[in-house]
Amino acid sequence: MRIAFMGTPDFAVPALQALHEAGHEIAAVYSQPPRRAGRGKKLSPSPVQRVAEALGIETRTPVSLKGEAEQTAFAALDLDVAIVAAYGLILPQAILDAPKMGCLNIHGSLLPRWRGAAPVQRAILAADEETGITIMQMEAGLDTGPMLLKSTIPVNGKTAGQLTEELATTGAELMVQYLASPGDYPADAQNDDLATYARKIEKQEARLDLNQTAEQVERQIRAFTPVPGAFFEFEGNRYKILQADVCEAAGAPGEILDEGLLIGCAAGSIQPQIIQKAGKPAMDRKAFLNGMKIPKGTKLQ
Repeated sequence: MRIAFMGTPDFAVPALQALHEAGHEIAAVYSQPPRRAGRGKKLSPSPVQRVAEALGIETRTPVSLKGEAEQTAFAALDLDVAIVAAYGLILPQAILDAPKMGCLNIHGSLLPRWRGAAPVQRAILAADEETGITIMQMEAGLDTGPMLLKSTIPVNGKTAGQLTEELATTGAELMVQYLASPGDYPADAQNDDLATYARKIEKQEARLDLNQTAEQVERQIRAFTPVPGAFFEFEGNRYKILQADVCEAAGAPGEILDEGLLIGCAAGSIQPQIIQKAGKPAMDRKAFLNGMKIPKGTKLQ
């Protein structure tokens, strides 16, 4: 098939690679414009743009698709279908209607649960036992279109990073499977009564809320690992906890309960295992405590 691929982050890369390897004609790749990153604040292309250029595929990075010129250029591609995976820009109706088969989305949840920008993190925070991938036909609403193919993946204590990698691989496989024989997968309308919304992650959500139970705090840590990283502050410095165990020991929320950095929660406690000081490499708890002591009885903020 003649395809346009539209994606930006690492999540979208396996799908682009799989579609290329499956022999589809990728007429163009659309990705968000390069962003400034790193200490030098140099413009850095997205993961999808880097891969597309390495594959020799034309890459377009418009700021918006709302203009007539961009819509005309897209329509001129004469596409069979457009494949979208975490692109990050709104697709106007003219874009949705241009390909013969419309636009298909690789969404990282079992729709209609967790429509929206952060389905992986919201699934972990909500203690969902499973999530998955939905291949859906896109329409004007936010992740409201008919479902074409699904696959379920257990959460099983994974971090958002681990789960995202697994979902990305599964999504790539499902999309190749669907395009090989689209007539085998009839569209299934979503039940709007079962819909939940995965709103975008706000920076303040990453601050550890130690007034929750230890189980909830541990989920917060997994949901925000590797980014933005669940954190606490001590003596003006920020420390991310990237992995922690749930413990039964009780104490006041935020209180350091022993010399090994056991932290009290509203119920139970957490024992950090991997910690990262801002601007420094991540390290295990033993290495961290060799160079940094947070005294018993300290109250974390």
